[in-house]
Amino acid sequence: MIVVTGATGNAGSEVVRALAARGARVRAFVRDAGRARAVLGGEVELAVGDFADPRSVRAAVEGADALLLSCADDPRRVSWETAAIDAAVAAGVRRIAKLSAMAAEPGSPVAFWDWHGQVERHLRASGAGWVILRASWYMTNLLAAAPQVAAEGRLYAPAGEARIAMIDPRDVGAAAAAVLSGFGHEAGFGHEASPGHEGHTYLLTGPRAITYAEVAAELSAATASKVEFADVPGDAARQAMIDDGLPGFVAGQLVAMFDRLRQGAGAQVTDAVETLTGSAPRDFAAFAADHARLFSPALAARPVTAGGAR
Repeated sequence: MIVVTGATGNAGSEVVRALAARGARVRAFVRDAGRARAVLGGEVELAVGDFADPRSVRAAVEGADALLLSCADDPRRVSWETAAIDAAVAAGVRRIAKLSAMAAEPGSPVAFWDWHGQVERHLRASGAGWVILRASWYMTNLLAAAPQVAAEGRLYAPAGEARIAMIDPRDVGAAAAAVLSGFGHEAGFGHEASPGHEGHTYLLTGPRAITYAEVAAELSAATASKVEFADVPGDAARQAMIDDGLPGFVAGQLVAMFDRLRQGAGAQVTDAVETLTGSAPRDFAAFAADHARLFSPALAARPVTAGGAR
């Protein structure tokens, strides 16, 4: 049995799908069963609970062979995820894969990356068989800007000329499933998990590092319309995100993250996805084609939602 936390998130849901496609027995740890059924379908076992409820976490990992650890960005992430690690170890879970961030490091000026770094440190010392999957910038982060791109033909971000090895969450899911699959002989695998993963940290990236100007060009091609990238100062981007409904702390952290991206934090490209899955990761052109409808000017009448930095 493989437990997936954060199972309705962008990456977590893809992990569940990829594991199910491999025939694994999956238990999804979710807060809202109705939403989980809508996202994951009716075949996946659900463990309903919350990281803030230790009893529900313990119940979720009971009898599990492996755990995919992920939760939403939250100031309580460190306490939540470290407690989940401890509960899994106590329950005899043999492998814990932590879904982390590309530049995770304790003390990072980006709080999100600092939290991930602290959890990674705890996991390494936990005594469990651990694997850390550091994912680059998700291509799905661009979806928050889709209504504005459709309405104005402009993609706003404080990205400058940053090169970012963006990754499709579907490839994160496939890589995580490759690392975790093999546990649960009752699923019909008949073998242990692929050897050599324990104690490794993998940086999961797309096939190349691209700029936001190149993103705009790919969106132009996918939608058969003109999309321009508009670079904006960090302070203006922060205020625009707040105006669109993001909490000030989150907006500030996103601006800090872009500052690090402009310094090269997301530029590294690896072959980890292909090494783990046997398939090359999707490029942004494929992602843009798959989601072209959301960025299309035909939908320009829709109201702009939160998240589009101006």
